[in-house]
Amino acid sequence: MKMKKAFIGLSLLFMIVPGIANSANSIHPNADDDRATILADWKFTRKHVKSGSIENGDLMIEDTSKNGNDLEMVTMGNSAEPQIQDLIQWSEEDYHERDGVDSLKFANQDKSPSGRYFRTRKGAPINSENFDEGFTLEVIFKLPSKANDGLGLFSRQGKAANLNKMDGEKKMLSALTVSSDQKIHWTSHPSNLTYNVSNWSRSLNADEWYHLAVVNDGIATTLTLNDISDYGASEKVIGIASLNGKGWNIGASEWGNKVDKLFTGNIEEIRIANKALTKKDWLVQNPRDDNPFEGSNKKLPFLTNRKNYNFVFIPDTQKYSSQNPEIFHSQMNWLSKNSMKNHIIMNTFVGDIVDGDTERQWQNSLEAISKLDKYHVPYMMAAGNHDYASKNPFLTHYGPHRFQKKGYYKGSSPSRYSSYAIAKAGSYRYLILIVDMKNLHKDLQWAKGVLDQHQEKPTILVSHDIIFPTVKKNEIVALESANGRLIWNELVKDQNQVFMTVNGHYFGIAHQVKKNTAGNDVIQMVVNYQSDYRGGNGWLRLVEFNEKKKQLFFRTYSPYVDDMSKKERTYADYKFLTDANNSFILNWDFKRRFSFNRPKR
Repeated sequence: MKMKKAFIGLSLLFMIVPGIANSANSIHPNADDDRATILADWKFTRKHVKSGSIENGDLMIEDTSKNGNDLEMVTMGNSAEPQIQDLIQWSEEDYHERDGVDSLKFANQDKSPSGRYFRTRKGAPINSENFDEGFTLEVIFKLPSKANDGLGLFSRQGKAANLNKMDGEKKMLSALTVSSDQKIHWTSHPSNLTYNVSNWSRSLNADEWYHLAVVNDGIATTLTLNDISDYGASEKVIGIASLNGKGWNIGASEWGNKVDKLFTGNIEEIRIANKALTKKDWLVQNPRDDNPFEGSNKKLPFLTNRKNYNFVFIPDTQKYSSQNPEIFHSQMNWLSKNSMKNHIIMNTFVGDIVDGDTERQWQNSLEAISKLDKYHVPYMMAAGNHDYASKNPFLTHYGPHRFQKKGYYKGSSPSRYSSYAIAKAGSYRYLILIVDMKNLHKDLQWAKGVLDQHQEKPTILVSHDIIFPTVKKNEIVALESANGRLIWNELVKDQNQVFMTVNGHYFGIAHQVKKNTAGNDVIQMVVNYQSDYRGGNGWLRLVEFNEKKKQLFFRTYSPYVDDMSKKERTYADYKFLTDANNSFILNWDFKRRFSFNRPKR
């Protein structure tokens, strides 16, 4: 998945405002009462300094659980250099913006020879703990305004190869890191396996506080970020493997027995328990993201007039195929059973059907999408960059042979990745043109030929990579990618029948209206929620065509949330997203815009 640097951390633009207005009572009052359960509790505040100072480079943070797992500061590089002093500083910021509570601000830089972090002291009891009965790791932290190329938050020292664990990641043991696309990654070598097991979160936002809980109940591990578990429980995991004489790093991860990534941002507290704590015993009660999506759980109609009709676009499904197949099934179940009554003319996948070329992921996608075949629901598919691999698995599963007997399907390009369909709706026969991302140059002439043959048909062009969201003056705007510029110049601006383009690929959502050579409007939108809750939370983009009122109504709906009970829904779960980027109306004079549809004399 390609991500523009200008858009890092902007997958939810309206979540970037810092600060949470919860009361101080949200901190659990009995956080460190049970010393038999809480093995270590590090509060990064001035009043919990055991000895030393930042200035002298010998700061020691006490373990407030009183179990003797104190932390000592480590300096990399020349400690006499003036800039070393700035790498860790006290900050007045904290999760709840309370008086008298502060945090430590880390300012380590990418690829710098200098850095600072903490480690457990030699001989600390937690160094030899294997957590075979389960564990809870909690962190209260904030990422910096400027994203780094990966961050190390917490890690166990040593490498798996020293324990003869020769599968998976041989050069590391366990680590809690932030990836370059701002996702939390917990990976560990458990006691019962020879390979590492991972848990992931959605993408985080800059300048926002988070409560993270990694919980293992002695069977499986779950990662919860601000009260939401994006990808459920791991496979069977028992314990966290350790090496004799090795401890833990705070603010750093290791690779091959060497510090690899350092942390940048704020840390307020880290706490470790030797069993699975329930939510009521966590450090923070009811944590939540700043300003999550605006939405509604009311029952809203999909057709505002019985003569209207819908086109549906399915954003990148890769996280459903790889980690949340139940969400994929909920989408396809709803489309299978509701397309006819809601006059859904065509369902189009914008690409990235899978996250990686594994048989399990392809089978997950097939089991879900085959429901559309079973119920004879029309659909077309674009491939994305994650769908290409040796032996062309996309073509094996979703190539022309899959569609040849479907009446709406009209053909494919020489590469077999691009294709087109024709569907009757209202007063028009619409052309749906799929232009492949990887074979764009190769398929250009074929695509031009299809457009030339069907100049009278209003056309929707779908490709995985066309426009991407960015922010200018605090507003989301759309910019063209290199592929998008080529598509516009060669297939859109002079082809008057193309009135809409749709793509995925880039994190986030945006839309714009451009003028083509004829001076007519072309709607362009990117829809991709994969970096958001649960890899997209089941959201679909519906466009209702209202010829009578001369309008296009754009909706964002999740059948997955619709299936939830009220008790199951979190603060981020909405059937419909209602903000201006997810629910909007465009005036659309069908007869004037589609005047090319008139028979030639």
